[in-house]
Amino acid sequence: MPHQTAADFRPEVLKLFDRYVHGDLSRRGFLEQAQQYAAGTVGGAAGLLAALSPQFAAAQKVRPDDARLATHRVQIDSPEGNGKINAYVAWPKGAAGKLPVVMVVHENRGLNPHIEDITRRLALDGFLTVAPDALTPLGGYPGDEDKARDLFAKLDAPKTRADMLAVARHLMRVPMGNGRVGVVGFCWGGGIVNYLATQVPELAAGVPFYGAQPPAADVAKIKAPLLIQYAGDDERINAGWPAYEQALKAHHVAYQAFTYPGVQHGFNNDTTPRFDAAAAGQAWDRTIAFFKDKLKA
Repeated sequence: MPHQTAADFRPEVLKLFDRYVHGDLSRRGFLEQAQQYAAGTVGGAAGLLAALSPQFAAAQKVRPDDARLATHRVQIDSPEGNGKINAYVAWPKGAAGKLPVVMVVHENRGLNPHIEDITRRLALDGFLTVAPDALTPLGGYPGDEDKARDLFAKLDAPKTRADMLAVARHLMRVPMGNGRVGVVGFCWGGGIVNYLATQVPELAAGVPFYGAQPPAADVAKIKAPLLIQYAGDDERINAGWPAYEQALKAHHVAYQAFTYPGVQHGFNNDTTPRFDAAAAGQAWDRTIAFFKDKLKA
C-alpha cells in the first residue's frame, strides 16, 4: 500500500494529476505545470508523478493464485460493439449452487492488476465476478499505465458502451449465475454503471464510484436500485450530482448516495496516494452489504 497519502501533496498538484489521469493534460503538460510545486521534492515534477502513480504489487490484497478462488479468462460476444471483449472471471471454489453475479468495470486504464485484484476480492465474498477489458479491440491492457491512458482515448465510445452492454446482458444468462446481476465501477467505470442502469431494466443493482452521471432525460429508464458513492473533494464529478439527484427523486428511483468528506476522486484505489483507508473501508462494506441484499435469488 502506498506510504504517502493525499495529504502529502499540495492541492494544486492533486488537481493537475486528476486532469492528467482523465486525459485533459498530457504527461509533458503535467510535468511542466507541476514543476513550480516540486521544490524540495525528490526527483522534481517527475518524482511527483511517480509518487502519485499506481503501485500494484504493494497494494495487492488477493493473490492471483489464491487457493480459495478459481479464475479464468473468457471472450464474450459483442456483435453491436467490437465483436468480442475479453474478461477476467473469478469465483469462490467449492461454492454450492448458483452464484449472484457482479460485473466490475475498470477506470480509464483498462483491465489492470488493481481491477483484477478488486474482482478477486469480490469473489471471496461469494460472488461470481466478471471484469471486462474495454481495451480489447486495441490489444487489451498494455501493462503500462501511460500507454493505457493513450489507448483509452482512441476507443470508439459508442462501440465501447455496446461492449459493456453485451457483457451485462451475457451475465444474466451464464449457467453459474443465479440471474441476479449487479455492476460496480470506478471513475470511467462508475459512469458506465450509471449508463447501464439506464439501458438494462433487468439490472438488479448498481454501485457507481465517483462516476459521471447519465443525462437527466434517461434517468426515467432506471429500474435498478443504486448505491452511489462520491469523494468530497471531486468538483469535476460532483458538479453533476444535483441534477442527477433531482432526476432520481422525480422518477422515484430507489437510491442511496454517500459523499465521503475530505477525500479525493479515486479514494477507493489503494494503489495510489489518493487512497483513503477509512472512506474506502466504509464504501466497500456498504457495497458488499448492498450486493448481498439485492442479488439474492
